Amino acid sequence: MQLRQNNIRQLKARDFDVLVIGGGINGASAASALSGKGVRVALIERGDFASSTSMHSSNLVWGGIKYMESHDFALVRKLCKSRNHLIKHYPSTVREIRFLTTIYRGFRYHPRYLWLGTWLYWLIGSAFTRIPHYLRVGDIASREPVIDTSRALGGIEYSDAYLHDNDARFVFNLIRRALDYGAVAANYVESLGAECDENGWTTQVRDRENGEVFSIRSRVLINATGPWVDTLNRLSSQPTEHRHVFSKGIHLIVPRLTDSQRVLAFFADDGRLFFVIPMGPRTCVGTTDTRVDTPEVEVTHEDIQFVLDNINKRLQLGSPLREQDIIATRCGVRPLAVKADISDDRDFLQLSRKHVIDVDMRRRHLSIFGGKLTDCLNVGEEVVESVSQLGVDIPFPAYRWYGEPSDSVRAAFMHQARLMRLDALRNDTSAAESLSERLWRRYGATALEMLEDIRQDPRQGEVLIEGTEYLRCEVRQAARREMVTRLEDFLRRRSKISLVVPEEAIRQSPGLREACDILFGDTADQRLQEYLEGGDVG
Repeated sequence: MQLRQNNIRQLKARDFDVLVIGGGINGASAASALSGKGVRVALIERGDFASSTSMHSSNLVWGGIKYMESHDFALVRKLCKSRNHLIKHYPSTVREIRFLTTIYRGFRYHPRYLWLGTWLYWLIGSAFTRIPHYLRVGDIASREPVIDTSRALGGIEYSDAYLHDNDARFVFNLIRRALDYGAVAANYVESLGAECDENGWTTQVRDRENGEVFSIRSRVLINATGPWVDTLNRLSSQPTEHRHVFSKGIHLIVPRLTDSQRVLAFFADDGRLFFVIPMGPRTCVGTTDTRVDTPEVEVTHEDIQFVLDNINKRLQLGSPLREQDIIATRCGVRPLAVKADISDDRDFLQLSRKHVIDVDMRRRHLSIFGGKLTDCLNVGEEVVESVSQLGVDIPFPAYRWYGEPSDSVRAAFMHQARLMRLDALRNDTSAAESLSERLWRRYGATALEMLEDIRQDPRQGEVLIEGTEYLRCEVRQAARREMVTRLEDFLRRRSKISLVVPEEAIRQSPGLREACDILFGDTADQRLQEYLEGGDVG
């Protein structure tokens, strides 16, 4: 907790060029981009980092192929370029993956028409990925025997990308990078509203851990609170040209349905797109698109039944998926940006996830509407440009603030890992990824610290929580560098343990208590009890 406490002290004592409110993908990108270019940045988040929309995505990094149908080719081009950029600069984390889409009789388009569309999509994306293929029914059955092809007309296979780990971890790594650049960030700090005068903004905030109220001073204020942008702007009497409408999406995490590393895509009975996505030892199934009026949503029985009915109808499983097969759920809203003066009577399924940055030049205020993980690098660069127009000096405008460490650093880590025979420590030899590769992907250059931990104490290379892949040294790393404030922060967002391990197994794990001791020290009992009582919610 020392990192958070020190940052709280700095939030009180310092003046900042920019205060970013919101620690989801938009806020993390903005803070990382600005701090990487030398701007004095503060970031606060009322829950844990990535604790809302940014931890409920499908983990897909895609160029927006669905927007081809609405002929929004400019957006598709922009998203494809962003996807390609992420694959290039995060090679361990963002990886190309094949999508296999099966088309059934009665669908509004013939498979060959869609196949031509995937070729256009591939060309718009600079031919960066593998070429698409048309699949006859027999081809689908041979590649994915789990698919029921009895009513199929054919299919297509094309490429997009996915996050090898999880969305919340990707967001946190951007925030960690901002901290490394000198930003000051704290989770569980809530904005109570802000006032603007000739000197800038004074934002009243509350530390949700102890109830203390204090002020943060900044020249520029950025509202990056995702679905709550409109709510926060009303607190500060900030007018905007845009607003949000909301689409609820859910995912179900179930036992692994197929051994292939493909995303299976289908169109539900009502025309909505949903996916079967590989997630290590599990499979993620979703999503739905349901219009809702508020950002506060939950998974309903009807949501679950919709997904299960459609999956069971399209896959040939040994036994149908049932509710008791569900290991975990994800449920969040997609904030969709619309003009403030436009009515709500349009088909929201046709609305895109493109972002819009509302800039108030007079009050030096930015509001980020919409957006998605694929577009995060564009958001960061556009925020830097907007902040520079507001009169804030950008000391290092050409610096590239994103991406994995250099190849030379990776080579040094891998060489040390080989000398230590690190991969031999792994018990699960059937895993597709070696231990050294996993540590590099998740921690980058700081994985070198873990090698030193293991050298000094071989117990640091042991799995701590049974049924997971996380080592004792990883929990120590989280305690040092990752601002884990509540147990759920680690189990759900810094890691994906609670997504792939049943809750009861986590609760009964003997290693859970030791993990709490490492993470929380003297408050371990309190944090463990919060989690066991179900009150540990980010």
